[in-house]
Formats: sequence, structure tokens, C-alpha cells
Amino acid sequence: MNKKLQTAVDSFNKRVPIGTPVRFWPGVKDGPGRESKTKSPAWLLGGHTPCVECEGYGGGIALTHVEVMR
Repeated sequence: MNKKLQTAVDSFNKRVPIGTPVRFWPGVKDGPGRESKTKSPAWLLGGHTPCVECEGYGGGIALTHVEVMR
């Protein structure tokens, strides 16, 4: 396990509770993105990509493609 990536997951989970409004990009981070809310804690997908689930999308979104909207 990559400690740096796990630290990113842990940090996100401390700062961003489930239900937090976010903007996310499911593919290329281009355009306005989609407004939503987180629906899971973040996790490390496959040991290489920190992800979180967002309402209205079936799958994990890389944390690099999630913007908290507080």
C-alpha cells in the first residue's frame, strides 16, 4: 500500500463527511463538472487511486476529480 495515497484518503475522510456537496468530473476534468454530494467515505481503489462515490453516478470518482463546494 502506498502511504502517501492512503494519507490522501484519510485526510479527505476527516475533512469531507458523507453528504458534502461536491462538483465532480467522471472522465476528463474538463467543463463545468457535475454537482452532487458524496455518498461514501473515500477509499484506495486497487491500491493506486483514491476515490469516493457521488450521488447520481455509479462508480468511484478519483479524488483528483472531486471539488468540495462548501
